Amino acid sequence: MRSIPSWPTACAPGVCLVLTEADINAPACVVVTCEHAGHEVPDAYAHLFAQAGDVLESHRGYDPGAIGVAVRLSALLSAPLLHTHITRLLIEANRSIGHPDLFSPFTQSLPEQERHEIIERYYLPHRTAVDRTIGALIATGSRVVHLGVHTFTDTWPGKDRAFEIGLLFDPTRAWEHTMCQRWAERIADARPGVRVRLNEPYLGTDDGLTTWLRTRYGPEDYAGIEIELRQGAVLTQGHQPWADLLSGCLTAPVIG
Repeated sequence: MRSIPSWPTACAPGVCLVLTEADINAPACVVVTCEHAGHEVPDAYAHLFAQAGDVLESHRGYDPGAIGVAVRLSALLSAPLLHTHITRLLIEANRSIGHPDLFSPFTQSLPEQERHEIIERYYLPHRTAVDRTIGALIATGSRVVHLGVHTFTDTWPGKDRAFEIGLLFDPTRAWEHTMCQRWAERIADARPGVRVRLNEPYLGTDDGLTTWLRTRYGPEDYAGIEIELRQGAVLTQGHQPWADLLSGCLTAPVIG
């Protein structure tokens, strides 16, 4: 496999962070995930990407800068972190089974059995671990704030995305909606030069891990928020100031 930095919560060989029972039962209400942490290609599929080095290391292959923010955010919030470092070009961890973008042009023409094996080995373990963690916390009576950390390209397509932070949520779920409004206001007060947008550059109701989890957990128990950070800002300034800003502004009154 292609190597990535060994973060403090780096995945065990396979796919994602393996939690112990102590982790599952930790008194925490925040869970952090990173679906595009790296651009690793399993050895069995390396031939599919033999000429794709530049693509793998671009935003098409992963979310540059996202894992650094996720690691620090989880530490600052004392929250469990689950991430998958397999490139989204093998299989897209933030799409549902059956979605046309689940497999990329590099893998969508593979035989059905081979695609099924990729789902079983490199897709379901992460999704199952996230679901298990959230379900266990809710079972203890905790409300869960799920923060999925992502980064977005500065321009698309050829147009500047003139903001640094996007908070994605489902506007029909009152807890998510109110929390994101408060969080955005708190960030703006703390760092007036930072531009925050709600449900940009994507809609919080677009197909993804949070939308699937909303079908499993009610709006009073689960808030699924995707954090989108401008890649240029994270890569030039580093992950620390962004994680510090996000965590420092996610106060109890903001969570509600």
